[in-house]
Amino acid sequence: MAKNIVFTGGSGKAGRHVVQYLVEHGYNVLNLDTKPLDNPKVRTLITDITDSGQVFNALTSTLELHEFAPSLRAPKIDAVVHFAAIPRIMIVPDNEVFRINTMGTYAIVEAAEKLGIRKTIIASSETTYGLVFANEPRDPAYFPLDEDYPVNPMDSYALSKICNERTAHAFQQRTGSDIYAIRIGNVIEPHEYANFPAFFADPAFRKRIAWSYIDARDLGEIIRLSIETDGLGFQIFNAAQNDCSSDLPTAELLKRYYPNVPVKRPLGEYESLMSNKKTREMLGFEEQHNWRKYVPASALQGRQP
Repeated sequence: MAKNIVFTGGSGKAGRHVVQYLVEHGYNVLNLDTKPLDNPKVRTLITDITDSGQVFNALTSTLELHEFAPSLRAPKIDAVVHFAAIPRIMIVPDNEVFRINTMGTYAIVEAAEKLGIRKTIIASSETTYGLVFANEPRDPAYFPLDEDYPVNPMDSYALSKICNERTAHAFQQRTGSDIYAIRIGNVIEPHEYANFPAFFADPAFRKRIAWSYIDARDLGEIIRLSIETDGLGFQIFNAAQNDCSSDLPTAELLKRYYPNVPVKRPLGEYESLMSNKKTREMLGFEEQHNWRKYVPASALQGRQP
């Protein structure tokens, strides 16, 4: 039987790809957003996620596409996937980033838990590691960045994501449900592989994100696996590809740009510095969209993997 999913933020860059991926895999999806999603198989319910009343109402709404459907009864919701947020700093004032992201997540998680929905997945971020939006470039405590890292950001966006992880954990302890926080790397849409030759020509440009990335379709697979994998309680998972978004070997990137950072374990030749080891081992993730499938060999500037 198809699972019924309420997805927040499905009209955004990452969300629209993940929603489409779930639809292609047989899920029924209702999108909660402030703007419509251009997807004929998904209805968007315009919702202010910071308003608890709207959120409780939205999570008890029909998933039907139009008002003349044979039944407008609200179905049992199998999972909530929460992506809606201000997506980075420098869009709105910092306090508004923090307010919307934390209060929105609180409202979503509270409603899901109090309505008895046993699976909630929230979008966290690579920014929690404290490198991306630091005032000046900084070294991490160690590589690779894993889910046990002592997160210490200074910006409002990453701080909101850490608060959201703690909010999720607090509610999970009350109910014993499954809540997974997905720390999402830099999302790459299919057409954005055209940008990779420029990334290769200027490796320093992506230093702040430690060259991590996640294909939007592989992110969809991680979310699908999170929906289908039960019984893990509260967990944090990194969403990153196996490799860095650079044609330089990982050891060379470290030597050039992070020479003083300890490395906790041996790394593969091109292995990502944002570890997806836990995601692979606990969720069974296997990437399908490594950049090497889409970037021509001529863009490697004479360096072959």
